[in-house]
Amino acid sequence: MERQLRSITLMQKADLLLQMQLVYACNQGVEKIVDLATLTGACVIALGPSIAGIFTPSDDLAKEVFAASEVAGEKLWRMPLEESYWESMKSGVADMVNTGGRQGGAITAALFLKQFVDEKVQWMHIDMAGPVWNEKKRTATGFGISTLVEWVLKNSSS
Repeated sequence: MERQLRSITLMQKADLLLQMQLVYACNQGVEKIVDLATLTGACVIALGPSIAGIFTPSDDLAKEVFAASEVAGEKLWRMPLEESYWESMKSGVADMVNTGGRQGGAITAALFLKQFVDEKVQWMHIDMAGPVWNEKKRTATGFGISTLVEWVLKNSSS
């Protein structure tokens, strides 16, 4: 999957690394991908410090991961992948830019990642910028690990 990207800001370096990992995973023939990242501060503004935002076009994958998060006790909230926001990501000199406008930042970040996932692959992005850090204790929380372990255990073929 080849795309031309106009990088507007170096603040999105992690986006670029994540998009390369998504392409690599798709090239390995996976059926499902769940990525976790502290991609935007916009999700923290929308959902606060205790809830991660999830973005996926797959209702089935959303159900699986929500079930795992309930068992794990980690809070997730499904956010929209509003395709009309993609207009702000288009470039006159490349296929896309790596940052949208200020409004809907978590959505445009997820739409950016979606461009690097094969349509045959069920994909979910978890923006865990809020719950991954405990401000009071000044420490990482490990958020998302319990959900992913539960999801893998429940959905692995053994």
